[in-house]
Amino acid sequence: MNPQIVHYIEQEILPRYESYDAAHRRDHIEGVIERSLQLAAHYPELNRDMVYVVAAYHDLGLPEGRELHHISSGRLLAEDERLAEWFTPDQVQTMREAIEDHRASASRPPRTLYGMIVAEADRQIVPEVVMRRTVQYGLAHYPHLSREGHWERFVGHLHEKYDYGGYLTLYIPHSDNAQQLETLRRLIADKAKLRERFEEIFEKLRVES
Repeated sequence: MNPQIVHYIEQEILPRYESYDAAHRRDHIEGVIERSLQLAAHYPELNRDMVYVVAAYHDLGLPEGRELHHISSGRLLAEDERLAEWFTPDQVQTMREAIEDHRASASRPPRTLYGMIVAEADRQIVPEVVMRRTVQYGLAHYPHLSREGHWERFVGHLHEKYDYGGYLTLYIPHSDNAQQLETLRRLIADKAKLRERFEEIFEKLRVES
């Protein structure tokens, strides 16, 4: 990978995430970068610098609103003039489209393999991570909710996104997300155990905040 690109991203882009909500801070982005590069290793035809940049920018537009953050993030990448030092206009457009396509609730699959990779890498379906990030998001964005309100939002989100019939779609066969998803679905079906894990996570995060 180009060390100049890595230096620029680490100095100018990743620090921006440090002020984002707890579920989308720098550690999340670095995890998506790592998983994206791991998945890209199965596809030698891909440009690893492009994979890296897509992962680094994919949530950058969150401060402009969660609903359209994928569009905002793609625009911020396209507007970054520094990237023109290393990438052609066509490559920048491909990266922009990959970011625009990464959202789990998108109505169509990503247009390119770059989009599929960042979408898959962003879907870190480790049950404990999914549950913690769901509670984190609720505490950050719905502070007025009661404990029971947070529980209802938590369960609703897990059903809507991760349960059978949910909107989550997996794209890359080399990922272990499919197996992790089945584990999470079994936990969702066990309401008593799910409530127990919610209470433990909620109490820990509430104290930390």
